[in-house]
Amino acid sequence: MGERQLYQPLTKEDRITVLLYRIGIGLSTLIITFAAYLSFGPSPFHYALSLNSVANILLILLSLSVGCSVLFIHLYVSRFHRALKKLYYVSIAALLLLFILGRGDAFGIIIGEPYGPLLLIPLSGCLGFITAKEAFCFRLTEGYLLALIMPLYLLALSMGGMTTKGASYGLLFIAAMLVFFTLRKVFMPIHYDIGDKSAYV
Repeated sequence: MGERQLYQPLTKEDRITVLLYRIGIGLSTLIITFAAYLSFGPSPFHYALSLNSVANILLILLSLSVGCSVLFIHLYVSRFHRALKKLYYVSIAALLLLFILGRGDAFGIIIGEPYGPLLLIPLSGCLGFITAKEAFCFRLTEGYLLALIMPLYLLALSMGGMTTKGASYGLLFIAAMLVFFTLRKVFMPIHYDIGDKSAYV
C-alpha cells in the first residue's frame, strides 16, 4: 500500500520527479478529454486543421505525457519499473509503425484498419499500469477500472464492435474517469509518492 508517512526529508530531486510524474498524468487526462470532445463533431479547431491532423498531434502528445509519468514514477520494486519502461518503448515503436503505415497519418490507420487500435494497446497498458498502481497504493478504485477498460475499448474498436457514436461515448466515459482519478491523485502531498526509500529494491 502507499505510504502516507513522511520517512525522510524530501530532496529537490524528489519534488521535481513527483511533479513531473503528476504533470504527465494531468496532461494525459487533458489530451484524452480533448480527444473525447473532438470526437463529437466539428469544433473551432477544424477550421485551422483537419481532424486527422489534430488527432495525430494528440497521439504524439499523449505518448510524450504518458512517457513523462513512466520515466518518473516511484516504485519500490525496480524490476517493475524496468518492465514498464520496456512496455513504453514498445508503445513508441507501435506509434512509429502507425505513422509509417499511414504515411504520416497514424489516425487514418487507427480508424481505417482493424489492427490500428491494437497498436495503441501498449500505450494504454502504460497508462493503465500507472492508474492501477495508484489504485493499489491509495485505494483509487477507478484506477483498476481504467486499467481494464482502456485496452478493452481499443480491442472493441479493432473488432468493429462499436458505432461511431458509441466510440465517442466510450472515449468520453474513459475521459471522465481519468478526470476523477487525476483530481484525486495530483493534489496528494508530494511525500505520498516517495514513501520509504529504504524499501526500494
